[in-house]
Amino acid sequence: MAHGWVALKLGDSTARDLGRLTLNPIPHIDFFGSILVPLFSVLATGRVFIAWAKPVPIDPRNFSNFKRDDTFVTVAGPLSNLIVAFLCAMLAVLFYYIVIMTNPSQNSIGFEFLNFMFKMFYSGILLNVSLAVFNMLPIPPLDGSHVVANILPDEAAFRFRRIGFMGIFLILILFNYIPGFTQFFITIITAVSKPYFSIVNHFMK
Repeated sequence: MAHGWVALKLGDSTARDLGRLTLNPIPHIDFFGSILVPLFSVLATGRVFIAWAKPVPIDPRNFSNFKRDDTFVTVAGPLSNLIVAFLCAMLAVLFYYIVIMTNPSQNSIGFEFLNFMFKMFYSGILLNVSLAVFNMLPIPPLDGSHVVANILPDEAAFRFRRIGFMGIFLILILFNYIPGFTQFFITIITAVSKPYFSIVNHFMK
């Protein structure tokens, strides 16, 4: 939705016209990437390693400056994750203080509900930061690849974009077979998420 909203502000109404400017997840579901791949991952490994939604429909002919505007549209996705991570931090603090002020008895329905909400939003910080960092990897078809392509000369950018969804296999190789890459990825996530958790921990003192 963030991609489509920024595209609309930059003159391209394609996403809006196709009903993609909505928080309803159903229009964004990709049958292969949102259902089959995660299901196969769960059956094969017991966890979901990768999944994706439908690409945001964009008509670059509506942009006044393709490289600049495409970069703005691209960055909107990971940036929205970082904004949601901040909202999760604020809501985690809110539910923590609700527990403190109401002081419900442990094991009561009220306590279990408030504790669940706190844990959900606290976990949401790491989830959204992870999504932001992952999507900014400079590998097609992730968002970061658009930023790289828009920096490259036209011919190099064309060849780079042609990698397309084949980049998924490169991503799998990096995480599963390249020593140290997963730890490097986790280190970046830890660094980016640290300020968010610091906010929550500050108010929980």
